[in-house]
Amino acid sequence: MDGLTGFLLAGIALTGSPGPATLSLTATGAAFGIRRGLGYGAGITLGMLAVMALTASGVIAVILALPGLAPIVTILAALYFLYLAFRIATAPPLGEANGDAAAPSFAAGFALSLVNPKGYAAMAALFSGFALLPQQPAIDAILKIGLLLLVIATVNLGWLLAGSGLTGLFRDPWSNRIVNLIFAALLLVSPAAAISF
Repeated sequence: MDGLTGFLLAGIALTGSPGPATLSLTATGAAFGIRRGLGYGAGITLGMLAVMALTASGVIAVILALPGLAPIVTILAALYFLYLAFRIATAPPLGEANGDAAAPSFAAGFALSLVNPKGYAAMAALFSGFALLPQQPAIDAILKIGLLLLVIATVNLGWLLAGSGLTGLFRDPWSNRIVNLIFAALLLVSPAAAISF
């Protein structure tokens, strides 16, 4: 367990840095508040559990190695990001009239994690770059998943809380439009930035 501190620090850095999930959580916290964003955050967190399982087991490597499948997965992920960016960019200002507007759902958060290239890249780096219990690979993988799940849940809650601090900007129509467009643009740019690293 010599690499535990390094693993945790890398986990915080890789999962906590701005990316599609963290940016959408911030936008959700700002637009809907913490309580209404918790389901979405839980979906992202549990979606990352699925990403970890797919990465640690090698299933994702096998899937992406199949001829012609990687471009299809990339196109589907890009379309989902475009959809999310459109929803963020066109969200109306907060107010009494739209207080009943539907916050992003658990399923939307889960789906975002499954198509998030940053998530797969981060998990691949963490699972291949650190060996906490090198003599026991199965227990090593389970320990990494458990620790990362705690880190991810904490980081996601932090981004949701940070977004809730921006709620005031979402009540004024002009600042709401600017902030929505910035979040939408960042959401579209973040997967490309994650892939380039």
